[in-house]
Amino acid sequence: MSWVFLRDLLSGVNKYSTSIGRIWLAIVFIFRLLVYVVVAEHVWKDEQKEFECNIRQPGCENVCFDHFFPISHIRLWALQLIMVSTPSLLVALHVAYRENREKRHKQKIYKNPGSMDGGLLCTYLISLICKTGFEIGFLVLFYKLYGGFNVPRLVKCDMKPCPNTVDCYISKPTEKKVFLYFALVTSCLCVVLNVSELSYLIFKYTIKCFLKRYDKEVPTLKRECQRLNCVHHNETAATALFHNNASPVLINIPDQPEKNLGTDLREG
Repeated sequence: MSWVFLRDLLSGVNKYSTSIGRIWLAIVFIFRLLVYVVVAEHVWKDEQKEFECNIRQPGCENVCFDHFFPISHIRLWALQLIMVSTPSLLVALHVAYRENREKRHKQKIYKNPGSMDGGLLCTYLISLICKTGFEIGFLVLFYKLYGGFNVPRLVKCDMKPCPNTVDCYISKPTEKKVFLYFALVTSCLCVVLNVSELSYLIFKYTIKCFLKRYDKEVPTLKRECQRLNCVHHNETAATALFHNNASPVLINIPDQPEKNLGTDLREG
């Protein structure tokens, strides 16, 4: 199988990823894809031919091998690598959709088609959730299929058509165990990176939305405070003006003219 196509696609997604996402892509390329292509395929090559039982009963070895290895490790790893890498392509497809939309409308719709906002952010978060789900799902599948993360040297088989319980031997068990643990560690590391990136993006854009909302509300509150201060100032000024205008009228009550009027009447 050629992995060049998958490598090129993921390389295109790399420029839209965060720093944590770039670390994830580096791990996928170096510690999973290259190790798979260069080493792992040779370790598990012809594993069925190297599986031997201490009996030559026709069909016994095939049945026992199918019982202990229902799916080849190497094929299951290949399927896992494809499944966990595919969600990242959703981001590239979304960016391509934005660019095609701008070309179709012949105008600038987005500040940057690759900017992480709006629908593209939702697509990126969905891709992270899918990658994390696939990683955990395959880890559980490995554990259920092989009864744990171990490669025993000797397995006992009593499946028909074996006439009795026979001993079967797995070739290079230590070497296979090392690569099995390597795959387990890289899968767990990828899960940690995906969860970290998901938490980082949610926290970052939650704070960003909060600050944007705060920036919108603060000018409104300032204007409201200024309006209230102006109203209070105007009311104070109006009250002071009223008292200043009313005081002379209250003080200058014409008491003396009444006395003069009485004197004039008596004199008249």
